[in-house]
Amino acid sequence: MTKSNITIIIVVVLVALVAMFGSRFVKTVPAGHVGVATLFGEVVERPYDSGLHFPVNPLYEWVSYDIREDTITQQANVPSQDQLQTTIDISVRFSIKEELTPDTYQNFGLKPQLVEKQLIPSLRSTLREMGKTIPNAEDFFQEETQTMLQRNLISSLRKDLEPKGLSIDRVLIRSIELPPFITKAIESKKEREQEVQKQKAELERFRTEQQQKIAQAEAEREAAEEQAQKVKVLADARAYEIRQLNDAIAENPAYIQLQALDALKNISQDPASKVYFLNGESPQPLPLMNMGEPLK
Repeated sequence: MTKSNITIIIVVVLVALVAMFGSRFVKTVPAGHVGVATLFGEVVERPYDSGLHFPVNPLYEWVSYDIREDTITQQANVPSQDQLQTTIDISVRFSIKEELTPDTYQNFGLKPQLVEKQLIPSLRSTLREMGKTIPNAEDFFQEETQTMLQRNLISSLRKDLEPKGLSIDRVLIRSIELPPFITKAIESKKEREQEVQKQKAELERFRTEQQQKIAQAEAEREAAEEQAQKVKVLADARAYEIRQLNDAIAENPAYIQLQALDALKNISQDPASKVYFLNGESPQPLPLMNMGEPLK
């Protein structure tokens, strides 16, 4: 075979390969994903991030691995030390670690398998183990208990799952449902506490009203005492005036006669007045003179 024939054969083979595998030399990985390549069943160690990759081995088989942030919600029955089961709804926010996607795919499969076989069992197991540290079921309602659970859960899940390619971002307790009889007991306790608070408020209102009434009565008493003091002062002044007048009369008997003459003078000056002079020594005093009547 001549050299020219060999060249022609090589060109034909290259053209055939390009025709058959041309598009396989280029790989586009969508946003939020990582391309994982396999060659004859073996996982290629290199992860291919989102974007265009050229050239790539046309013999690669590709898996698109979703690494976007995601959230799962699970409900689990968690026992406490008193052997009671408390139902807890809990959500976990997570994502896939890009640099570990080839190992994650080789060991655990795609994202749904990783969540189902690794994340959910680890979450349930860890939650049950932590529940055993809680003395009583009603303690789950305490804020410090929930904070402790969330903190320990995220720490334990990260330790267990991050080497497997899962990045745990957040753990959140969504709701807690205690056994029915405990829930009823707690509700009854709250009702009693509310009733006690209501009675305390009513007692405080009554106490305030009584204090206001006492203050008002005290003010009225002080006002009455002040008024009585004024009356006493006026009465004392009047009594003093009368005593002074009596003393003056006793010392000067003519004072009454002068006052009587002044009064008689004032009466006589009034045309409508009638003045009678009586004989005071007669057993039956008779008028001696009528002043003020017109002369006939």
